[in-house]
Amino acid sequence: MHILLNTLYLMTPRTLVRLDHETVKIEVEGQLKMQIPLHHLGSIVCFGDVTLTTPLIMRCAEDKRLIVFHDQHGRFKARVEGPVSGNVFLRRAQHEALSDSKKTNAIARNIVAGKIRNTRQVVLRGAREADNEDDRKALQETARELAHGLEALSRSPDLEQIRGIEGNAARHYFATLDRMVRVNREAFKITHRNRRPPLDRMNALLSFIYSLLLNDCLSAAEGVGLDPQVGYLHVLRSGRPALALDLMEEFRAILADRLALTLINRRQVVEGDFVERPGGAVHINDNARKEIAIAYQKRKQEEVLHPVLNRKVPLGLVPHIQARLLARVLRGDAEEYLPFMYR
Repeated sequence: MHILLNTLYLMTPRTLVRLDHETVKIEVEGQLKMQIPLHHLGSIVCFGDVTLTTPLIMRCAEDKRLIVFHDQHGRFKARVEGPVSGNVFLRRAQHEALSDSKKTNAIARNIVAGKIRNTRQVVLRGAREADNEDDRKALQETARELAHGLEALSRSPDLEQIRGIEGNAARHYFATLDRMVRVNREAFKITHRNRRPPLDRMNALLSFIYSLLLNDCLSAAEGVGLDPQVGYLHVLRSGRPALALDLMEEFRAILADRLALTLINRRQVVEGDFVERPGGAVHINDNARKEIAIAYQKRKQEEVLHPVLNRKVPLGLVPHIQARLLARVLRGDAEEYLPFMYR
């Protein structure tokens, strides 16, 4: 259990969390392990076998304090929150934008442009840091393909073409992602993205970090009054947080993928941290998940230059800033959604 950025992360099996007046008390198998003033917490995130008492859940809902549940493998399961609030006119504009193909395509195009551009930055950095010429050439070729994708994106008239360019860029990227692994590459080999379930260690690691990132983007969308189910790049589907998935595209490479590579190359995550299940599914063990979650929160605290604000901000705040920029476009206060460009 850890408190990072006003978020309480609970990962120890058989944990009971209860409210005692204005204090949150955390017990494991009957032993008091920690107590925290309730007003210090902005949200509570649970992994696996963690129990919250009804009074605590009701109080958090009343205070608009978010509670999130993941299973023991880090897959998002549920969110608990109070009555829906937010700007009804903003949500109306968000829904109406779906009928405006010009606006929808422009938002989706810029999201994909931000994703490809940030992904290319990661690839170029990998090429500069490559240990051998073969890796360097392969990564440079991927960077060229991503540049071609950006060029084609500027000429794409419809949403399906935009999605096709994004998918093609992702295929090139994942085909050479393990060229940036410098330690025990064979154990973390990846040729393409797979999930539900992940079938190799790298995909298992990425899926876990993506689940943490998705939760942050859900919170960012809801924090400004947007409906996280209504997006523009991802296809609408019942129960699917399309807008949160849209928002996270710009951050996959620079936050999640770069973190995964760092953890592997620094041997903070090793081959033995993974378990292969019958049928080929690969999962991360409990201890490694804790270390990854801590590293993710530390990464979010690193400051980056936001090009629109022209000031340095913690990386963890950037999804919230982007959600606000998108809200301005939907309300008609800004002409174009400007994606976050990592430098």
